[in-house]
Amino acid sequence: MWNEWRRPGPTAGQRRRDIGIAVIVLLCAVEVTVLVNSMGAYVFQNPPGLLAQVLWMLVLSVPLVVRRRYPLAVMLVVSALFIAAQVNRAGDTLVPSAILFLAIYTVGAWEQNRRFARWSRIGVITAMFLWLGFSLVRALLGPKGDFEDAAGPMDPVLASVLYGLEFNIFFFLLAYVVGEMAWSGARRRAQLEFQAEELRRSQEQNTRGAIAAERMRIARDLHDVVAHHVSVMGIQAGAARRVLDSDPALARDALQTVEQTARTAISELRGLLGVLRADAEPDLKAAPGLDDLPELFESARAAGLEVSHGVYGDAREVPSGVALSAYRVVQEALTNVVKHADAQHVDVRMRFLESALELEITDDGRGRSTSTSSGFGLVGMRERLAVHGGSLEVGPRREAGFLVRASLPTLLEEKA
Repeated sequence: MWNEWRRPGPTAGQRRRDIGIAVIVLLCAVEVTVLVNSMGAYVFQNPPGLLAQVLWMLVLSVPLVVRRRYPLAVMLVVSALFIAAQVNRAGDTLVPSAILFLAIYTVGAWEQNRRFARWSRIGVITAMFLWLGFSLVRALLGPKGDFEDAAGPMDPVLASVLYGLEFNIFFFLLAYVVGEMAWSGARRRAQLEFQAEELRRSQEQNTRGAIAAERMRIARDLHDVVAHHVSVMGIQAGAARRVLDSDPALARDALQTVEQTARTAISELRGLLGVLRADAEPDLKAAPGLDDLPELFESARAAGLEVSHGVYGDAREVPSGVALSAYRVVQEALTNVVKHADAQHVDVRMRFLESALELEITDDGRGRSTSTSSGFGLVGMRERLAVHGGSLEVGPRREAGFLVRASLPTLLEEKA
C-alpha cells in the first residue's frame, strides 16, 4: 500500500512560501553578484556586464515560484539555465549552484512519479558531471592559471581538478539524499496520521460496542425488575379486588404486598438509573446478589406460590457479576412461573460446585415455555450467562412443570 503512496500536492500556504523563497533567493543572488563585481572576483574571465548578470540571476530564480507544483519541469529548466549561464560566463556560481541544489532536492521530495523522480535526477546529475568534465578539459587545454601561493605536495592543476570533482560529488549526492529523506519523512507522517485515524475509528467502534452492550445490560435489568415486580403487583392487586368486599383484611394484606413490591421495584430502578447519571447518589442500593434471594422468595410467596429453597455444597463468596447474574436468572424464572406456569409450588436449588455455581428452578405447573412470550425471557437469561461463559438448560419436565438450570463458572475470579 505505502509503496504506491503519492504525496498530496502543496497547500496554499506552501505555495505562498515558495514565492517568498524565490524572492529571497533572487535578492541574495543580486547581492552576491554586486559583491563579486565590486571585488572583481570573477569565476570566469571576461564576464558580461552587471545588468546581464543580474538578469541571469532573475531567470534562474523565477522558476522556484512553482517548484513544488511542477518539480520535474523546474529542475529541467533550472539545469538548462545553469549551463547557459556558465556558457555566457556569468560572474558568480554560488547562488546558481544553490538554486540547482534546491531544484534537485524538490524533485526528490515532491515528484509524484517516483520512477521519473529517480531517473530524471540521475540524468540531470550525469549531465552536470559531463558539463563539469567538459569545463575541466577546456580549462586544462587553455592557459594555465596562476598558482603563486601553491605549497602542497600535489600538482596544483591536479589538486584543482580533484577539488572540483569531490565538491560536486558531495553537492549532488547531498541534494539527492536529502530529497529522498524528505519524501520518506512525508510518507512516515502520512502513515502515522493514517494509523492515528484508524486507532480513533477503532476506539469509536469499541466505544459504540461498549455503549450498546451496556444498554442491553440495562435493558435486561429493567426487564427483570419490571417484569417480576409488576407481575407480583398485578396478581396481588387482582386478589385484593376479588376479596375487597368479602374479606377486607385479606385485601388489605394484598395491597400492603403491592406497596412493598412497588417500593422494592422503585429502589432497584433508582439503582439502574444511577448508572446512567454522572452525579449518581452515593447511597443508592448496591446491585442485588445471592443474599437478596430471600426477598424474591417472599415476593413469590406473596403471589401465591409455595417456594422451597436449598443450598448444596460449601457456600462461598462469588464475584459480584456472577452473583448479580444468578439473582437475575432466579428472578426471571420466578417471574415466568408466576405469569405463565399456573403452578402451585416452585423449588429453587443452588449448588456450589468446585469451579461453578449451579442454579436449578423447577415448578409443578403446565410446563409452558417462556420462549413464546414477548420480551426478553430466555434470551435475556442466555445473554447474561454468556457474559460469564455460563450455560443454560431450559424445557418442560417429563412429569410436570418446567425446568431452568443455569451454570456460572466462578473459578477464574475466585480469591487464591
